Amino acid sequence: MEAVVAAQQPVIKVAALCGSLRKASFNRGLIRSAMQLVKDSVKGMEIEYVDIAPLPMLNTDLEVNGTYPPVVEAFRQKILQADCYLFASPEYNYSVSGPLKNAIDWASRPPNVWADKAAAIVSAGGGFGGGRAQYHLRQIGVYLDLHFINKPEFFLNAFQPPAKFDSDGNLIDEQSKERLKAVLLALKAFTLRLQGKGYI
Repeated sequence: MEAVVAAQQPVIKVAALCGSLRKASFNRGLIRSAMQLVKDSVKGMEIEYVDIAPLPMLNTDLEVNGTYPPVVEAFRQKILQADCYLFASPEYNYSVSGPLKNAIDWASRPPNVWADKAAAIVSAGGGFGGGRAQYHLRQIGVYLDLHFINKPEFFLNAFQPPAKFDSDGNLIDEQSKERLKAVLLALKAFTLRLQGKGYI
């Protein structure tokens, strides 16, 4: 009976975006850890990392007769086809990074492909762990019709002992992995709720 119920549960498709373009970025490490968690212990989810590095800077001159450059259109389709989003957002000058804002703006061009989807934010950095960037991203989400989970919040001070990441930017702290898992479970539940499906 349990196998039948599990088979009926949909697979939530998550598009994951990292605001840092650096390969060993701690925030990118959070996404890698999230991808491993859905393989190991968070069933019913699939995470695809969506690389924002190839996107040109937003320039409406690149829009011709309602069409976008191929790399932009491919990105927009990935956003459109996802059930929800996971943002890993570093904090640059109290805000989100330029590359992430650029990606958000491209996908918000008509028609806005972010609308009416669930989202979660995680961040790693110094001090507040990227918290100010998260709050700014939530403000942006209001205009985009993105619905962010409220709790649990995930801010991680990456420089406070003990070490949270290895030299390649991989998350190694088990307590932080459990916190990240809680975010994924909340995102899954909220996504199903928005889709009108009560089971988690």
